[in-house]
Amino acid sequence: MRLSDVAAAHVRELIVSGQLHSGEFIRPEMVADELGISATPAREGLLQLQTEGFLSVEPRRGFMVTALSSEDIRDIYDAQALLGGELTARTAATITPATVDELERIQDALERAAAARDFDEEERLNHEFHALIYRLSGSRKMRWLIKTTLAYAPRKFFAAVEGWPEASAQDHRAIIEHLRAGDPEQARAAMARHIRNAGALLADHLAQDGEAG
Repeated sequence: MRLSDVAAAHVRELIVSGQLHSGEFIRPEMVADELGISATPAREGLLQLQTEGFLSVEPRRGFMVTALSSEDIRDIYDAQALLGGELTARTAATITPATVDELERIQDALERAAAARDFDEEERLNHEFHALIYRLSGSRKMRWLIKTTLAYAPRKFFAAVEGWPEASAQDHRAIIEHLRAGDPEQARAAMARHIRNAGALLADHLAQDGEAG
């Protein structure tokens, strides 16, 4: 990953997790110091976030965080739920029992990490769980589309959103059950519910954080 991408990912997560608020200014030098990189890739990363709509450039003042509303988050996760549900339905039609067993092993490890409050490991396993299901769908273009929505998932600050770790630990069991049954429509519905639940939790987190700020 390029250093500019590292910088962009870092600041994007600060915004999505509510640690940087609308109207705040952020300087490339500050990002560079936090990440131990030079100011040039830090600035390139901030310019990338400008094109994505996370930042605007104010004359003579620098980069400013743009508003990210709870409704924006709900809309993005509704889109992700549609895509994720379709991918899961396609996987349900072809998945093998051995692969469902692999998903269960990932989920068992995820729940152990959740119980131990090892949120970094839980987040890693959560990503692995979804990635395996989506990859098995065989739909490259749809997987690319859903990847663009994942920028709004605060991976590094996973535990900062109340209820997120618990949702990952609990919602996956229903998805596994319907995949094992080979039921595309029930698998679609379970994944869509899970993603919309995550979006609602993040939207509520941002709304509360905005009120507190």
